[in-house]
Amino acid sequence: MIQKSLELTAKKTLQWKTQTIPSLNEDEILIKTIAGAISLGAELPQYNETDPTDLPPTYPKETGYESFGEVIATGEAVKGFKIGDRAVAFYGHKDYGIVKESKAIFVPEEIPSQEALLVILSCDAAKGVLKLNPKGNDRVLVTGAGTMGLLTIYYLKEYMKVSHIDMVEPHSVRGELARGLGAETVYKDQSECPSDFYDYALECSGFNEAFKILQESLKIEGEMCILSDGNKESFILQPDFFRKELKVVGSSDGWDYAEHSKWYFNQIKGKDSGLHELFEKTITFEELPQCFEELGTGKISPIKVLVNYC
Repeated sequence: MIQKSLELTAKKTLQWKTQTIPSLNEDEILIKTIAGAISLGAELPQYNETDPTDLPPTYPKETGYESFGEVIATGEAVKGFKIGDRAVAFYGHKDYGIVKESKAIFVPEEIPSQEALLVILSCDAAKGVLKLNPKGNDRVLVTGAGTMGLLTIYYLKEYMKVSHIDMVEPHSVRGELARGLGAETVYKDQSECPSDFYDYALECSGFNEAFKILQESLKIEGEMCILSDGNKESFILQPDFFRKELKVVGSSDGWDYAEHSKWYFNQIKGKDSGLHELFEKTITFEELPQCFEELGTGKISPIKVLVNYC
């Protein structure tokens, strides 16, 4: 059996790679991909060679990390998956993926592809929120209605039961998505955001100006979490940070993907969560290079791209 995968071999240069799929180790499963995703915040800076955390870049690089598919073979020691089960895993833009059983996330049959794929970043957002641990009556501000910002709002509303969540987002369509997921007020202009008002804040935009707004908007001894990847701009502590004795924490990856998925899939099962709307563009696997070219030149700018393999 042949595996086809997409590699980044130089700046804005993608190539298909083919190789024979090796035999499974006893603790591995083989997944036939049904759908994947382009996560713009993580993948586009690498494609454009603008990621300050990856300089100088090294090539070749694998692309993508969110994949959803059907288990078609299992190793001898695998107990948690059987042939025909569906799973999300971290192997990227490939039509087949081999992963360890412990690294795969079981997906109930009734969960749609889009929402299944979001379980990974949903857990990443949840980890940042849990670090702050806001209560239901706290005021929380989120900057940036990209995938991370919108999933942060969803988790704040649905799991933490926070009633007052505001968002800073200049794009109207994304602002409407934020409202649909639980944001009370969406500030298109950062100057509209109140000062010394919020108990907690989460930075999901990647821009220093947004980080500055958070510091102005937090109360004395307020706390914030940086959920953006640090691959756009450097963040600068402002006088407000010291004057108000603020606290800042970083967060990366998820707290426990398997445990989080139990809550997440139960939460969205049989409901219109609205999360599928984050996928503003759908393509086929073969269209990946063309889509990256359009993303890289700014011709298109969706929140997230769904990649169909079937």
